Amino acid sequence: MPVTVHLVDATYELFRAHFGAPAAQDPAGREVGAARGLLRSLNALLRDHQVTHVACAFDHVIESFRNDLFDGYKTAEGVPPELLAQFPLAERAAEALGVLTYPMVELEADDALATAAARLDAEPEVERVVLCSPDKDLAQCVVRDRVVCWDRARDRTMDERGVWEKFGVGPRSIPDYLALVGDSADGIPGVPRWGPKSASTLLARYETLDRIPEDAGEWEVGVRGAASLAGSLAEHRVQARLYRELATLRRDAPIDASLDALRWRGARRQPLSQLCLELGESGVPGRVAQFAD
Repeated sequence: MPVTVHLVDATYELFRAHFGAPAAQDPAGREVGAARGLLRSLNALLRDHQVTHVACAFDHVIESFRNDLFDGYKTAEGVPPELLAQFPLAERAAEALGVLTYPMVELEADDALATAAARLDAEPEVERVVLCSPDKDLAQCVVRDRVVCWDRARDRTMDERGVWEKFGVGPRSIPDYLALVGDSADGIPGVPRWGPKSASTLLARYETLDRIPEDAGEWEVGVRGAASLAGSLAEHRVQARLYRELATLRRDAPIDASLDALRWRGARRQPLSQLCLELGESGVPGRVAQFAD
């Protein structure tokens, strides 16, 4: 029977719960609203009978090897301390629900998702891999309509055609696109003067920034301010290659992405009961689709 695998960007889910749901305190007065929101959201996903194989990836720490490559890369600075304090609770929530969890330290959650997606795409039993996140970084992982991104909040699925429609480039060009236009969420500044339109126009023709001719007179597509763009890229080409490296997701994360490991067998009754008691969350245990014990 063909298998659909769901890979959840749990760091995104936790941030979304923190900023989109009301604050809540546990019996001891500790802020737990984001952890409770993630617990409910993930349990809702698991209640769908079509969700049979699932894993969650967390940024166990915000910093990664990319911070050693570029000082400006994103850090935990500016993240509310009450949100940072809930990361361990969120990981416990996923584990208590019986979901395979990837807590990333040297690499990032997106690297784990990219690794799992690549490995599962090669499995003949897998019909589709669903990356549960609207994060534009993950668009580089999309493969035709077999590996897709799903924005759960808006219920929008993005396949390869959708990547082209949204960014004007194919999945393979997403790291180059982000290198040129920048990504404020990750602290990537981009190349001066380059914007989404110029980047997509050139990359749609040349695919990578390395193939863009240095002389704008040799460009086979027209863009406004071509000479200025070419000069800026020539001046910042070394930095652009570094930004591309930062934006390129790794496919070699040390994780177990086997179908057997990802099969959801049910929540773990005792750990879930204990966690819900700590969080002051009484509703989830009664809404669990099945327990493993």
